[in-house]
Amino acid sequence: MNNVNTAKVIVTGIMAFLSSILGVLYIPVLLMVACNIIDYATGLMAAKYRTDGKISSYKSIRGIQKKVTMWLLVVVGAIIDQLLKYASGALGYDLHITFLVACFVAIWIICNELISILENMIDIGVSIPKFLMPIVKNIKRYTENAVNIDENEEDDNNGNI
Repeated sequence: MNNVNTAKVIVTGIMAFLSSILGVLYIPVLLMVACNIIDYATGLMAAKYRTDGKISSYKSIRGIQKKVTMWLLVVVGAIIDQLLKYASGALGYDLHITFLVACFVAIWIICNELISILENMIDIGVSIPKFLMPIVKNIKRYTENAVNIDENEEDDNNGNI
């Protein structure tokens, strides 16, 4: 029983530490990681129902690399948030928001993962409620529209600043 209490203390300590560092980004990051794990697992289960029906270590490693890269997108969003906060402070404005861009990125990734999970389940043969996919796609669309930046705009340096 002592090992269980020790494990609880360690897990609680780690979660409290992450919560104190991430703040408002804590829940989206936890949901994103959970969705990454579920998507990976359902992807493995659905692989045998797809065209080639094989699971390869190359595809598996590639999938893990994509998940880790998704986490890095949230880090990029957090860096942008910090740059905006610094620049606004230099101009004399105090932004009371933290991790806004990073939260939008995390929510967008969660929606993509949920869509992938649902597609994996369909490939496996699970019947999903007809309203589920449209709900997730609408949340994703709402997240994209909340930022409302024209994707076709490029600067003179081919997208480089």
